[in-house]
Amino acid sequence: MNGRIVLAAVGVLSLGLAACQPAKDDDAAFGARVKAYLMAHPEALHAALDNMQTKDDAAQAKADAEADAKAQVLLPALRSALERDPRDFVANPGGRITVTEFYDYRCPHCIDIAPKVVELIQQHPEVRFVFKEMPIFGDTSEHAADAALAAKAQGKDYVGLYTAMMQARPLTDDEIDRLATAHGVSVALMNAPQSLAKDTAQLADVAALAGKLHIVGTPGFVIGDTIIPGEDYDALQAAIAKAEAKA
Repeated sequence: MNGRIVLAAVGVLSLGLAACQPAKDDDAAFGARVKAYLMAHPEALHAALDNMQTKDDAAQAKADAEADAKAQVLLPALRSALERDPRDFVANPGGRITVTEFYDYRCPHCIDIAPKVVELIQQHPEVRFVFKEMPIFGDTSEHAADAALAAKAQGKDYVGLYTAMMQARPLTDDEIDRLATAHGVSVALMNAPQSLAKDTAQLADVAALAGKLHIVGTPGFVIGDTIIPGEDYDALQAAIAKAEAKA
């Protein structure tokens, strides 16, 4: 049995094995007795660790539930930032139902759902789709977000570039520049200091908004009062149907 695990387990089990804390001069002897007990009864260690994990999971579930409830309370006040930020690209701007997606071009789940997002945009003009760049996978993801924001700012083919970058294997900085150029984006203008400064501010605002809505990963969707974490297209369709019924 790993010595560090045993030592950690001493702290976990000591209260359960003794009614009182040992005196300081008995610490070494007490630790030896606990270690001997654990070596003879490893199932006690497993039970203690399982109990710790259960408590940790319960605490995390409680924290998540509280954060979700807080997000629901905040949602009406955040509606404008969520749906009407003029810096975001919006597909089907005349649609009566708004869907907002937070995503990263290097997120496997975002990549998987991207074709369905494009299909949704193309086949359902009543769905107004807001793209929120939320790079969480490092510098290359931020570079991809810069390219997409440049496509929006320069009036180029945003959805086409979105699709191409989601399909790229692998998506490197050089490939991003190549794809951006192929879709009419000026890479020089994209990398200009003033452009990058604007992008940095926008991405920081998106990250802060996601945090308030307890969207801690990508993708994350918001439709009306429904927040959908992860790649759950069935839930997305159900939320759109619910919003359509209300509309």
